[in-house]
Formats: sequence, structure tokens, C-alpha cells
Amino acid sequence: MNDLKKFLGIIWMLLGPVIIIFLIMQASEKIALATEGIARTNTTLQWSIIILVFIPICAGLVIFGFYGWKGEYDKLPSSSSEL
Repeated sequence: MNDLKKFLGIIWMLLGPVIIIFLIMQASEKIALATEGIARTNTTLQWSIIILVFIPICAGLVIFGFYGWKGEYDKLPSSSSEL
């Protein structure tokens, strides 16, 4: 089980930047397809908010994956008395 946690830790660390890159690519594509004027402004605003919300989420994925990869989750308490 610990090997699985380490493997998934690497997956989470890679998934964070991949999601941000994917969102930026999608944003640039959708902004380029929007018509000039207020529609392009609205699309740009919406995608910038989406990207700003997902940056901390993806950073959390990377941190969570790093801890999993380093083995911080190898010994988890089974009850509250072990805390």
C-alpha cells in the first residue's frame, strides 16, 4: 500500500502543472474564438477567474503528492487515541 501511495504521489505532482497548462491552452483558444468587443472581454475575465481559482488547487495537489512521495502518509493513525 505504501508503494501505491508513493506512485500516486508522483502522479499528483505531475497532474498539478498539467492541469494549469491545459487550462491556459483552453483559455487562449476560447479567447481567440470570441468576437471582438464585450464578448472577448467577458470571455477573458471568465477564464482569468477560472485560472486564478485553480492555481491554489493545483498547488495543493503538488504539495499533497510531494508528501505522499516522501512517505509522510506511511503511518496513519487508526483511532483518535493515537493522535
